Parts: sequence; C-alpha cells; structure tokens
Amino acid sequence: MAKVEIYTNRGCPACVNAKQFLDRKGIKYSEKKLGKSKIVDTEFTIRSGGAKSVPQIFIDEYHVGGFDDLLKHESANELNWRLGLEPRPKLTIFQRVIRFLKGDRY
Repeated sequence: MAKVEIYTNRGCPACVNAKQFLDRKGIKYSEKKLGKSKIVDTEFTIRSGGAKSVPQIFIDEYHVGGFDDLLKHESANELNWRLGLEPRPKLTIFQRVIRFLKGDRY
C-alpha cells in the first residue's frame, strides 16, 4: 500500500471531506496539521509548490492536489492504481490526447 499524507488546517470542511472519503475507502493516511509547526508549514509550501489551499494530498511522492483532485482521480479510475491496489489503467492514444489538451496531470 502506498504512503498517503494529507496536509490540513483547522476549520476546513474540504479537509474533513477528504479524510472521510479516505476513511470510507479504508485508506490509512497520516495527517499533517498546518499552523502547529514551522517545519510542517515549510514542508507544505515546498512539497505543494506554494499551494494556498488545503487539503493537499500526497500519495507516495505524487502530489494529488486537493479534495476535488482526489475525486477526479477516483472518477477516472486512477486512485486505486496510485494506491497500489490495482494495475495502471490502459488509456487509448485518443484518451491521452484529450487529457493532455484538458491539462490533466494524470
């Protein structure tokens, strides 16, 4: 199973939704709370590329993004392979071109 990390902040509804989503799927994760440690805050800024919103989710070293991005991975049937639960889905060249044109990262 892949290592999942989620950076959160107090009072963030999207953070709660992301954690509940991962819990429902039975995915173990480590939560890193912002604002409690300068080290964690600096790590967050570097790893997320300066993201201004939370949550920010990482699977191994892959930056998924926020809760909406997590849901995009799920709807594209790519979350489970990122987690190491399934083989990587096969995409046609047409699907790859469409994703590239849309700016999808995965």
